[in-house]
Amino acid sequence: MKHPVDVHVGKRIRHRRWMVGMTQQQLADSVGIKFQQIQKYETGMNRVSASRLWDISRTLGVSIGFFFEGLSDENPDRGVDPDLLANKEAMELVRAYYAIPEAQRRRLFDLARVLSDAA
Repeated sequence: MKHPVDVHVGKRIRHRRWMVGMTQQQLADSVGIKFQQIQKYETGMNRVSASRLWDISRTLGVSIGFFFEGLSDENPDRGVDPDLLANKEAMELVRAYYAIPEAQRRRLFDLARVLSDAA
């Protein structure tokens, strides 16, 4: 049975890999494993060891903590909304957002927050 934390970490791996435009094969090659293992990590079917998570985090350019963001101590299976990570439009929007230079991105973020508060 899949543990909710393993599923969450796998979704965060997939999310970040997609954000940087990397294929499963490229990530696997970078950390020295087969792409099928990346598939198993991303679905939560296999648990990612600490050393492998370290390698993946370095390859994807994030801290190890990134993979645990959004987890709740009280209910680990209520982390990042799985529908958000599965929604291609939302993911494309996030990718486009991070392609914007930081100063402009901050202004866009402030505008989005004002618009959402007004809605």
